[in-house]
Amino acid sequence: MKSIRNIAFSALLSIGAFSMVTYTACNKDECKDVVCNNGGTCVNGTCNCTTGYEGTNCETESRAKFVKTWTASDKDVTNANDLPTYTSAIVKGTAITEVKISGFSDDYFVADVKATISGNTITIPSQQPDNDMYYVEGTGTYNSTDKKITWTYTITSPLNAKISYTGSWQ
Repeated sequence: MKSIRNIAFSALLSIGAFSMVTYTACNKDECKDVVCNNGGTCVNGTCNCTTGYEGTNCETESRAKFVKTWTASDKDVTNANDLPTYTSAIVKGTAITEVKISGFSDDYFVADVKATISGNTITIPSQQPDNDMYYVEGTGTYNSTDKKITWTYTITSPLNAKISYTGSWQ
């Protein structure tokens, strides 16, 4: 009686082991041939990128699309005036998500304006680049189809007067 139990238990164990080997052999490792760069990790065959990187294999810095010299067309929304067209350069900052903007708002600021990148969004946190009591803050969105940044930003004077702007940079 004991040997029949042992045989049945062994058979059940063998079937279970065979089933597990067959099951795992049929389940393909979707990340086997996926290489994620810059600290990205593969989940279900797709790379999840670390902050500051994007692309199929996390091969591209998110800020790369912003780094160039732009032709800026801004409008003073507060006073309904178009500003003269000007150029502004965006260069890499120290951190992977940081950029510096020179010539911002038609050379309004002598010092660079600092901004951060997250995906297709550029954010200018409230700052006083020239230490002259003029503050700037705003956000922009990069459109990959037409390769433009659409901006909204505000400059605040020492008297706390705020002027709002919109812009299109290409």
